[in-house]
Amino acid sequence: MIPASFDYHAPATIAEAVALLAQHAGSAKVLSGGQSLLPLLKLRLGVAEHLVDIGRIPGLDHLEERDGFLVIGAGVREAALEESPIIAARYPILIDTARVIADPLVRNRATVCGNIAHGDPGNDHPATMIALGARVVMVGPRGERVAPIETFFKGLFSTALEPDEILTELRIPTPPPGSGGAYLKLERKVGDYATAAAAVQLSLGADGKVSRAGIALTNVGPTPVHCTAAQAHLVGQAPTDAVLVEASKLAAGAASPNPDRRGSSQYKKEVARVLTERALRQALARAKGQ
Repeated sequence: MIPASFDYHAPATIAEAVALLAQHAGSAKVLSGGQSLLPLLKLRLGVAEHLVDIGRIPGLDHLEERDGFLVIGAGVREAALEESPIIAARYPILIDTARVIADPLVRNRATVCGNIAHGDPGNDHPATMIALGARVVMVGPRGERVAPIETFFKGLFSTALEPDEILTELRIPTPPPGSGGAYLKLERKVGDYATAAAAVQLSLGADGKVSRAGIALTNVGPTPVHCTAAQAHLVGQAPTDAVLVEASKLAAGAASPNPDRRGSSQYKKEVARVLTERALRQALARAKGQ
């Protein structure tokens, strides 16, 4: 199909982009990679009278470790995660996530920050960013503000972004030694949305016990599901089989999936449990350097 008519804007700076959003409040959308927004417009599931393209703004494609954080700029493409030696060495969960998003053609255009800003519970990065304890940087007419990722998702396609704000960066705390993560996803076919998926990030202390745990689920609720009870169960415990099994049960218990063509609610919860346990074991192995 063909989208409804709109005006296209190509600002040269973030300040200019913010001004355009404020000028066309309520009728403008930010265009980054466009791999989620443009299909919605073509199917007339969404409407925008103005598209503000931030993809041409220089300086937004930074992917670097800085001041204790991995910083992902708004222009960083999914494919960049797969190609980065920093990501491969220290953030394997991000490679796990990027590799199961759509296909290489999409990943060459889609941006990581756009995946977050879209607010789709079926997108893969939100759960991963929650597991990593990321922070979201937003810029608007009132300046810059930073929010923890777990407060960012408000509902189905609803986020903490104001209509005149732009998500400019994601900041992920650099994991300490003895850390590992994993993202596992069940999909009907390659590139599909998840039936369910699990993101896990673990850190082990010198005594071998879990010092930090991050667990979140994809596509089993109106927002990514932050499994706080499962996390609390792990912290301070030796990661024995029994502890991991119970944590996976607690994670699945936090899910509230709707039945659809991908399966019943009960089936999706069971998939979430199984994937969480597998992701816990893979994250643990990586934390131990295996």
